[in-house]
Amino acid sequence: MKLNKLHCAVITAIATSGSLYAEEVKKKENAQIEVIQVTATKRVESIQKVPVTVTALTGDSLENLGVSNFDEYVEFLPNVVFQGTGPGQNEIYIRGAATTQTSIAVSSVQALQPSVAFYLDEQPVSMQGRNLDIYATDVERVEVLPGPQGTLFGASSQSGTVRLITNKPSHDGFAAGFDTSTSSTKGGDMSNSVEAYFNMSLTDKLAVRVATYNDFQGGWIDNVLNDPSNGGYIGSAVVISRVSGGALTDPENVPVTAPKNDTLVQDDFNTANYSGARFGLSYLFSEDWELLVQHTQQSLDTEGVFAYDPNLDGESSTNRFVPENNNDDFGLTTWTLEGRLEHLDLVYTGGYLEREIDSTIDYTGYTNGGSFAAYYACNYAGAPETQVCVDPTKFYKEQTDTNRFTHEFRVNTSTENRWRVTAGVFYDSQELSTVGQFQLGNTDLPYFTNLQRTLAGTDGINTDGGPFSSEISFVNDITHTIDQIALFGQLEYDLTDTVTASFGARWYEIEDSFKGATSTVDVSGRLQAFGDGSDAALTEFFGAGEAAAIQAAIASGQLETSLVDSDGTLTVDDTIIKASIDWQVSNEVMVFASYSEGFRPPVTNRVGGGLAKNQEGAFDGFRIPVYSTTDSLDNIEVGFKSTLLNRTLRFNATAYYSKISDLQTSRFDPTNISFLVFTDNVGDAEIKGVDGDFSWVATDDLVISGAFSMIDTELTSINSELEGIAPAKGSRLPYSAEFSGNLQAKYFYEISSVLTGYVNSSISYTGERLASMTMDAYVLEDATNLVHGTGSGLSIQKEADVYSGVNYQDSNGQTFAGGRYVQDSYVLANLSFGVTNDEWKAEFFIDNLTNESAILYVDTQQFTPKVVTNRPRSVGFRFSYDFY
Repeated sequence: MKLNKLHCAVITAIATSGSLYAEEVKKKENAQIEVIQVTATKRVESIQKVPVTVTALTGDSLENLGVSNFDEYVEFLPNVVFQGTGPGQNEIYIRGAATTQTSIAVSSVQALQPSVAFYLDEQPVSMQGRNLDIYATDVERVEVLPGPQGTLFGASSQSGTVRLITNKPSHDGFAAGFDTSTSSTKGGDMSNSVEAYFNMSLTDKLAVRVATYNDFQGGWIDNVLNDPSNGGYIGSAVVISRVSGGALTDPENVPVTAPKNDTLVQDDFNTANYSGARFGLSYLFSEDWELLVQHTQQSLDTEGVFAYDPNLDGESSTNRFVPENNNDDFGLTTWTLEGRLEHLDLVYTGGYLEREIDSTIDYTGYTNGGSFAAYYACNYAGAPETQVCVDPTKFYKEQTDTNRFTHEFRVNTSTENRWRVTAGVFYDSQELSTVGQFQLGNTDLPYFTNLQRTLAGTDGINTDGGPFSSEISFVNDITHTIDQIALFGQLEYDLTDTVTASFGARWYEIEDSFKGATSTVDVSGRLQAFGDGSDAALTEFFGAGEAAAIQAAIASGQLETSLVDSDGTLTVDDTIIKASIDWQVSNEVMVFASYSEGFRPPVTNRVGGGLAKNQEGAFDGFRIPVYSTTDSLDNIEVGFKSTLLNRTLRFNATAYYSKISDLQTSRFDPTNISFLVFTDNVGDAEIKGVDGDFSWVATDDLVISGAFSMIDTELTSINSELEGIAPAKGSRLPYSAEFSGNLQAKYFYEISSVLTGYVNSSISYTGERLASMTMDAYVLEDATNLVHGTGSGLSIQKEADVYSGVNYQDSNGQTFAGGRYVQDSYVLANLSFGVTNDEWKAEFFIDNLTNESAILYVDTQQFTPKVVTNRPRSVGFRFSYDFY
């Protein structure tokens, strides 16, 4: 059949939750919006009939937008936020439910669970520590379900669920295709990609599908020569002494070696390469039973960093002193057996995920982290004339192996019944084993040689490459296991022909085992002592004096230990619910209301029970919690879904109110560096918002669509020891803009009887956002001025006057105002021109048309701010061809 403008609209519509269709070419004046089918309720249903908020991007939409990675398609989902330090190092937040980002150097050890569940087809692939970064190739659609989805999708579906739905093997015959692109980035390297797939019916019952891809993304960040006169790292003994609280006797006269990066200077050094393949096999046992087996294998290799130093000139320069890389490989095998017995649909699905991470990260910024700066870089313990500071260059090496094994069996009754039931059982086993090695101090210094001897328990330093070799000074060696079993169910009942009520519940039990050791802490023994709880066990591990103090802290309720058993395993169980009612006002309009609950499981701390180094003010007697307890999110929402104007306009909107209790977050205070990094329940929060999207077939030649999100977040309570550190009650949560939105438009024009041209444009706006849950911006700005001789120039929102307490007061008596860095608002625009027929498409595109340098994330993990930014303007060409 000849391709025309309307059929181009069919395959390239960029509506965020629908596509276009027409019955025949001659009826193109009756073009209407066809809503897509989704599985948000674990049934196949029209997106306009599901009584929950669902946003979806079809595979054609993703292709049309040139989208392959999650950080790219989040741009068109305004209630979704992607924050982090680069590919494979990001977290997903939905509807403003965000807290402080975990330091990438301890994310695997800390193992904080994400608040948003990520699924590949039927399999949950969210991972403790770091989320999986899956390349979107040969994708049918992306479903985003805002709000708690825990009753059907389990732990970590606290504030929403994202599902990447792939194309499955088709029994309709042979099909194949490829897509290739090349582009040039302003001030950066070339990028290129190639994707291909083929589908084949081998027999009447057996079909296979293979998709493969390789995407090389050239860099644009330059590692420039460290020049202290131009905002570079000064490397002054005065700076080190000041940061560490005046540790050096006469810092003005202490020799110092500034860090050097001469051999690492390189333009465009932040490259990323995604490569992988997916293999699928579908076997039809009968008309009612089908087996689907798929395997996905991916390698993500990055070099350099994706942030610039704002203290340097320009918005693409950084100083790094160690060669950095992140190699992130995973293999995922999944299987789904589904069929029908009488009036029941049965589904058994399972998956096994293996992931390996091998990273090297520049850790030189740790020298700027507080009272131990001189300890890590200087020999300061002797006479003034013997004090010397050496090159403070440091690094962190991580090797993490993770596996996840899931099973789910569920039953659905017939959709033709007045009542419908979905019920099932779910089992999940995760294990994360990580070894993190830190080079924190220069091992040529006498004090550090003695430290290594002490840690190693020998008279000399190991030289056999062991954990205390001459290069490594601190080690985390942790195995974290999470086992979960759950029972879930949902009942829908048609009260009338137009009104339906539903109720769902999920019971779960989670066992969390945290074993291993650091260079200074026996984590296994520590947790076993807390789990036992007896005087004998605590005394054996902590000593009599500390054991008595811990018993008093437990008795007073300061330390919670009841969830830990004598083996050190933490066990928690609970039941969450969801209820909704919807009214089909007409064939075109539905309204709905729902109440839902979501949760994140507890997280065990490797240094639980430890005293704060600073025992003054708010930290008098403060002890690190043994574990953070479950944080929960309760959500109420009302919304409507409509298809209007003779089905040429679709408009959906939802208003919601969410309450977060016992908010979990990653904590670190630079005045208490002995805290290391741990998780805590820091308070409560409320979120109110409205989000919506629309698609409009304006004419036979023009399609317009868009989405928006308005969010109001507020901390409603905060722990007392965080006063002066965390934002006060009434402050905003981090990372989410009060308003964000996007618009897309596509115009078609006829070139010839077989060729159609099109122009596609999109624009997105993201409002200003606040960085982190800690009011440390002025502290970090002071460190930036000390270390680099200049400030960052970043915007700061002042949230408290100069502190009167000790929390942010150095040993020289200087106190700091409280504030957070602002991630300024930005607008991104894309434009493309293309020609297509029913087999191929050629397109010229310009991404980031205005060359906007957006502040995507302010990274404060290195004690001076770094800015993660977007790719500058990129101009390129795409070509795709499909064989049928």
